Formats: sequence, structure tokens, C-alpha cells
Amino acid sequence: MLDLDTARLRLVPLSPADLAEFHAINTDAFVRRYLWDDELIGQSVSADILDQSQRCFLDARWGLWKIIARECGAYLGYAGLWCFYGETQPQLLCALHQHFTGQGYAREACAEIIAYAFGRLGFRYLLAATDEGNRDSAHLCKRLGFGFVEERVIDGSVTHFYRMENCDWVSLDCSQRS
Repeated sequence: MLDLDTARLRLVPLSPADLAEFHAINTDAFVRRYLWDDELIGQSVSADILDQSQRCFLDARWGLWKIIARECGAYLGYAGLWCFYGETQPQLLCALHQHFTGQGYAREACAEIIAYAFGRLGFRYLLAATDEGNRDSAHLCKRLGFGFVEERVIDGSVTHFYRMENCDWVSLDCSQRS
């Protein structure tokens, strides 16, 4: 099974049955500001992403996981590995409902996905990208152990790229991973 568990969270692969929740978070103003460059996407885009994620899980054992709070069962958002910007390997991605930010959930979910990518999938490195103004995501990347690599202009927007090598992840002590 591709479910992942942490002390406070369950990460379950998203499926087409999650379309309503997935589309709601993608069209939320807080999330779409950076994740979708403030574009209001149609439900068919969300449906296509869920279908593609399900295929990725079947073919490559990675995709997008919904983040569920263990204690109350609340849907907090999603995180996972996804291909962006023509990269050959998927990048780390995370989107939380605004009222769940600032509580360590993104870090906890992302740390588990990083462990999965390096420990179970054998990735040699992992990338994460953030929009220039997204200070919270840039801070999260640094806290997780990613190092800044470069700045690119993509579709007229400045994007910052961060990278973590498998050997750097292995050398982090356990307290830094979670």
C-alpha cells in the first residue's frame, strides 16, 4: 500500500473520488495564489491531475497524497511528488488549507514524502520550486534541508529552485527529518 503515516498525519494517495475536496483547495484564493499563479482552474483540470496522479502511483509509485489529520480526520490539503517545468524527475509539492498552516503539518508531510522518495524509491536528489514571493514555502524548503540552487523566469514569473541530495538527507540526524 502507498499510504504514509506520521505521528499526526495519514497520507493517502489521492484518487478521482477526491475530486470535490481537491478542486476546492486548488481554487481557494490562498492556495491558488502561488500554486496556480492566481489562475482559477476548471474542475476538469483538477480531474485530469487526479487521473494522472493515479496513473503515476500505478506506474512509478509516486503522485499526490491527501493529508489527513489522524486525531480528527480533517482533510488538511495535499502533498506529493509531481513533474513541473520540464524536469525529468518529480519535485516536492505541498498545498494546505490556510487555517492549517503554521502548525508544522506541511513540514511533517513533506519530511515523510522526502523519506519515501529517498528511502523507498531510491531518488538520488529531489527538487522543490517556489514562486519568488512565497516566503513560507522557501522557509519550509530550508527547514527541510534543501539548498537554494537557482532562480529562473518561467512564464514571466520568477521561480526559485531548491535541491536536496540523497546523501545530504541520509546525513541529517533524525530530529531534523521530522
